Amino acid sequence: MIVLPLALAQFVASYAATTMTVAVSAIAADLGTTVIGVQTAITVFTLTMASLMVPGSKLSDLLGRKRCFLAGLAVYGAGALLASAARGPGLLIFGYSLLEGIGSALMIPPIYILVTVTSRDLTARARAFGVVSGAGALGAAAGPLVGGLVTTWFGWRASFLLQVLLVGVIVVLARRITEPPSPPRERHFDVPGAILSAAGLFFVVFGVLQAGTYGWLVSRTDFAVGGVVLLPAGGLSPVWLFAGIGAAFLFVFFRHVRARERKGREPLVPSGLFRDRVTGLGLLTQHVQWLVLQGSFFVVAVFLQEVRGYDAVETGLMLTPATIGILGASAAAGRLARRHSQRGLVRAGFLLTVAGLVLVLLLVRAGSGVASAVPGLFLLGAGVGIMLTASVNLVQSRFPDSAQGDISGVSRSVSNLGSSVGTALAGSVLAGTPHLGGRSFALALATLVVVAVAGLLAALLLPAPD
Repeated sequence: MIVLPLALAQFVASYAATTMTVAVSAIAADLGTTVIGVQTAITVFTLTMASLMVPGSKLSDLLGRKRCFLAGLAVYGAGALLASAARGPGLLIFGYSLLEGIGSALMIPPIYILVTVTSRDLTARARAFGVVSGAGALGAAAGPLVGGLVTTWFGWRASFLLQVLLVGVIVVLARRITEPPSPPRERHFDVPGAILSAAGLFFVVFGVLQAGTYGWLVSRTDFAVGGVVLLPAGGLSPVWLFAGIGAAFLFVFFRHVRARERKGREPLVPSGLFRDRVTGLGLLTQHVQWLVLQGSFFVVAVFLQEVRGYDAVETGLMLTPATIGILGASAAAGRLARRHSQRGLVRAGFLLTVAGLVLVLLLVRAGSGVASAVPGLFLLGAGVGIMLTASVNLVQSRFPDSAQGDISGVSRSVSNLGSSVGTALAGSVLAGTPHLGGRSFALALATLVVVAVAGLLAALLLPAPD
């Protein structure tokens, strides 16, 4: 029973990240703003959630995992309620972008910590992670479909009210969660570390999100602030300006961590977390998995809408084979963990994912039938479903209960960064082609195949279990 509220919370957070994309035009028209204004709200939500994930995870150690989870739900629900009542872009950004982003950062890390510390063994943990990971992937995949249906039938405000309703159900279910006592730890929150890590992640993610507009290397258009052109078209892309600022903040953050450790004080994240080879490679595979998942969903969705002329509901239905693959693989996570190593499952998942992407490339054309996409999308979903659970289990199980707050925040930040990079990478490839057509989408999918192969290579480097 403990897994149900955790899985529902992960579903809601993932759903919120993708459902807004199909309601952009309706929201802009209703609030008297522009499509760019609504897209800004979506961007700020992503930035808020990604930049606060590590501090939010640390707070779970200080406040208690269950208490932090419930606090995140309360903030998230309040944000969704305010967003549903918005009469202008200001309240939408405050409710959706800020409060829902903060709520997500507070409630998501405890989900994975509670699964880890309440599971009896590796198999039970894999089964629970399978349910949670499947719910997260389902939320991301079903967001456009459910959002399209709700927006079409009841209006965009109903989508936020649906989230409020789900949050209420989760709060009722979560009251039954029994949290094991946390190991005794220093009860001081590293405020400077939290500010530095949040700023670093904010600028890195913000830079990545600019790739779709300006390109990765050479800026496609002038980058101006307040009418002053800082980077002219044809020069260096602003992606690297913001990524550089973020890297500088993160460098100072790691220096701060080492200095705090030398003084015998507990930092926001211990430096030893990044020295373990299995952890580093496991986090890299998590990053690539979410990059490929979100990137491929974005490419397929845009292809169906721009080339085939599908609406949001038809597009969501076409992605159903991938959703079925994800759910089927996630449901089998417990059985798979009993028969195979987590390392082997990550490798198998990448192989299936690459095979699925290649099949989509070979079979799907502008004039091909609906069935042409089914085999590739199903294999893609099954591959992602297998390795999402295995990678999380591999990394989380590497650490004792006392370090779960540390690794959970880093793990969720890496995954969120992968989602942002996936959409930005696919979008920048499509935006870099003169005309949207079959070749441009094939190029974007081929790029994701290369990234997935890189993920497979990282999985092959994973050492054998101790």
